[in-house]
Amino acid sequence: MNSDKKVAGKEAVSLIKNGMTIGLGSGSTVNWMLKSLSKRVKEGLDIKGIPSSQKTERLAIELGVPLTDFSNADKIDIAVDGADEVDSGLNLLKGGGGSLVREKIIDAMAKELVVIVDQSKVVSHLGEFSLPVEVIPFGWEVTSWNIADLGGVPSLRKKDGSVFVSDNGNYILDCKFGKIDQPKNLHEQLKLMVGVVETGLFVEMTDKVIVARNGGIEILS
Repeated sequence: MNSDKKVAGKEAVSLIKNGMTIGLGSGSTVNWMLKSLSKRVKEGLDIKGIPSSQKTERLAIELGVPLTDFSNADKIDIAVDGADEVDSGLNLLKGGGGSLVREKIIDAMAKELVVIVDQSKVVSHLGEFSLPVEVIPFGWEVTSWNIADLGGVPSLRKKDGSVFVSDNGNYILDCKFGKIDQPKNLHEQLKLMVGVVETGLFVEMTDKVIVARNGGIEILS
């Protein structure tokens, strides 16, 4: 699987040109992309990246990928991100790593969103993976009850026995909805709830999906 992730990451880097500002997503496949991008930078590629998580930022610095931020950049030419699930309409379910809000800010701003995945992430419908919903810590129980009223089964994310806290200082509810037939509708209903910061449904945002399968590449667009 790592070899497929490596292939997908390398393919994404081939789309990056001199002078671009790059949105750097999060996750294991993006990590492979960063390694490939680092090599191109050492060969003279002139780019700047905006990282979507503290983990991505640390790895980019370690690999020598130049970074910037929104106080110095007013555009993102291309964002490269991973996904936990991709459906046939190129809608995404994301947030397994907990960086969904920052990822969505970057991906929504990008002129082009390229998603890199291995074949295991391509599904007929979203929802096998729990849907992450980032919520304000105060009253998270109330938000959880409201999500349950909508038909979800929320579970407060924990890590190493403690409540998981996002890079934004919020909690994440991993919500089982079963088969998500109307991701846009569900996203909009959740976003209307007081206490919900963002959902892991990335709907009608993706321009291209690079799928690595047994060492080969398939492009969905």
